[in-house]
Amino acid sequence: MSRPPFPPFTRETAMQKVRGAEDGWNSRNPEKVSLAYTEDSIWRNRSEFLQGRAAIVKFLTGKWAKEHEYRLVKELWGFTDNRIAVRFQYEWHDDAGHWFRSYGNENWEFDEQGLMRRREASINDVGIWERERQFLWDAPGPRPADYPGLANTPKGY
Repeated sequence: MSRPPFPPFTRETAMQKVRGAEDGWNSRNPEKVSLAYTEDSIWRNRSEFLQGRAAIVKFLTGKWAKEHEYRLVKELWGFTDNRIAVRFQYEWHDDAGHWFRSYGNENWEFDEQGLMRRREASINDVGIWERERQFLWDAPGPRPADYPGLANTPKGY
């Protein structure tokens, strides 16, 4: 199994990888998302540690059961041969209707087949009013091509 583009990354292929990941996560389909990772992929997500696709599917299933109307934007921060760093934001609300914007950074490492073998994510949640939402496209589904990225949000973050 492979997932182009493959390392070593150029700026263009790293940006393709980031947008592909964003689109996958915005599908909110845990099985589909898990296929971008190696069978034994290692994750740190906040304070949780996971290994393997089955654990990824279980984690994402629980995440999207709690984080309603999830919409994510990722942005390339840096890259090397087989590693990519991103910053991201996503918005969601809980069962009580309280809205949040989650800010984070991820470090990714890929194998030769373009599958992510390591993902480390640091994330902070900030409560927002519904009127403060910025990510308003129809979901689930990808962010429209003409929808602003993080650098073009009102405050630039």
